[in-house]
Amino acid sequence: MSNILVINCGSSSIKYALILQDYDYRLYGLAENLGTPQARISGITKDKEKFVVELGLADHEQALSVAMQRISHFKFDAIGHRVVHGGTMTHARLIDDQVIEDIQNISNLAPLHNPANLIGINATMKLYPDLPQVTVFDTAFHQTMPNKAYLYALPRELHQQYGIRRYGFHGTSHAYVSERASTLAGQKNQGGWIVAHLGNGCSTCAVWNGQSLDTSMGLTPLEGVVMGTRSGDVDPSLHYFLNINLGWDLAKIDQVLNKDSGLLGLSGLSNDMRTLVEAAEHGNADAQIAIDVFVYRLAKSMAAMSCALPQLDGLIFTGGIGENSGFIREKVIWALPHFGLSLNAENNATRAQEIRIDDGTGPQIWVIPTDEEGRIANETRHIALGEAVD
Repeated sequence: MSNILVINCGSSSIKYALILQDYDYRLYGLAENLGTPQARISGITKDKEKFVVELGLADHEQALSVAMQRISHFKFDAIGHRVVHGGTMTHARLIDDQVIEDIQNISNLAPLHNPANLIGINATMKLYPDLPQVTVFDTAFHQTMPNKAYLYALPRELHQQYGIRRYGFHGTSHAYVSERASTLAGQKNQGGWIVAHLGNGCSTCAVWNGQSLDTSMGLTPLEGVVMGTRSGDVDPSLHYFLNINLGWDLAKIDQVLNKDSGLLGLSGLSNDMRTLVEAAEHGNADAQIAIDVFVYRLAKSMAAMSCALPQLDGLIFTGGIGENSGFIREKVIWALPHFGLSLNAENNATRAQEIRIDDGTGPQIWVIPTDEEGRIANETRHIALGEAVD
């Protein structure tokens, strides 16, 4: 059980990665714009060369067939699927009819994601009916949260009958980087850590002894900190205000909060932090405001996460922004003066590298490049072998 294929299926896209246990590289690719004339697949071959193939009007199953041809030189032993919402399921599961039914039954909690994830599962089940296949849920890591962290202050029947509660996301990333940082610190899955996963989607997480005790995302990935195009927390009555005063329906409001807000909405320029930092350096006031709001709301969330921890041993930054922007990391640290944090400026200037960036006083500060595919492959391997996941 050495080579694992990881599939991340969206409504019009498929990301795949072949994790080769005995090799220091991976084969990966992205099929996008599926079902349209612009459908294509791009990626890396076994010779580490880039490729692009136009797919015409290919659907998911056809795109997967093309992708599999690209990795046909290697045998793989199991397939791991990223599934966004697992409800209250606490661990990865070997796929059978019951698992597929369970994912379908909670699709109302993730109507844009779970049906798309099922497309990938159904396609690979047809292509590889004899291989063990495993679902790994973004939400599973957070099911150790206590009820004081996951319950909303709503009439209790909304939780009991309809499952309305906080679930959290980015679980595979939070699990991987917190385990890795604690291992590097000398005590695997021990101590209290605050993780900031910062990409186009952003979330924070409080991890104690390897378990999630709180996280910033909630029923959906919209709750929490400011993100690339998502607003994060807003007044819940905003929906009513926009409907009454602007005439927007729920679909319009949902579109604006998820696709047109965040860094993009604040700046009117871009959802890419690199673009905003450059624009701010050239005097763009709106870009600077977007950065300031992003940093403040992030620091505020990280401070809130500390309430879940018996003690704070360190902070972890990951994701595209977290791994690459020493500028943002420094601003966040400045916004948390009461944590007793101190940066090593030289180490903090490092990009996309596993490194400790504090100066040795106060809580540790780590940059850990996330490896969600590797985590999914590891969980898939254990579940397929009938072993407990580390």
